[in-house]
Amino acid sequence: MHARLLSALVSAVLFAVNTAAHAQVVESTSPVAIEHIAVGTCASCHGWRGYSIAPQFPVLAGQPAKYLLEQLQAFKSHARGDANAVGFMWGMAAPLDTDVMTALANYYSRQTPHAGARGDPQLMARGKQIYQNGDAAEGVPPCAACHGPYAAGTDKYPRLAGQHVQYLLKQLRSFQNNLRAVAIMHGVAQGLKVDDMRAVSTYLRSLDP
Repeated sequence: MHARLLSALVSAVLFAVNTAAHAQVVESTSPVAIEHIAVGTCASCHGWRGYSIAPQFPVLAGQPAKYLLEQLQAFKSHARGDANAVGFMWGMAAPLDTDVMTALANYYSRQTPHAGARGDPQLMARGKQIYQNGDAAEGVPPCAACHGPYAAGTDKYPRLAGQHVQYLLKQLRSFQNNLRAVAIMHGVAQGLKVDDMRAVSTYLRSLDP
């Protein structure tokens, strides 16, 4: 009798533990839970619904989900080693599992991006020229070949339209110095002078969604 009672109690406890664990997994990737993470944690740097105000942090709204997932995975594995990745995102990504990262990536991909401020017309004109046509003399290919004619990005390449100038400049320098080890972008950035980086970034900032 005692043995049967003990067995029943153990089974009840195991059932409760398994049910609670399953509920926690479901809850962690539910829309409400993901928005809670986005608003309660991510928004402190990336802003409400992924539109950051601070120019050192990227706009996430409208970024391709696959690209965002790859970046979160790179932060978690420490494969992405630029300064902000090490200082901010390595720690932030550490507790996230694949399901949560996927849900966060999908959440931000569905948010509506906004056009940024327009800059100096001459810089924008130069930036547009480089973005659309490249600079053959410096061995720079057209950015539009990968990021699209309107800089909306693809599954493989990020959305650049409306992104902060300061953030774009920092990433281009990171590619140039191989702090972000992306071979294709290292090659592109090698041919860009600082003024050209600023011109392209200023043009991209102004683009409409």
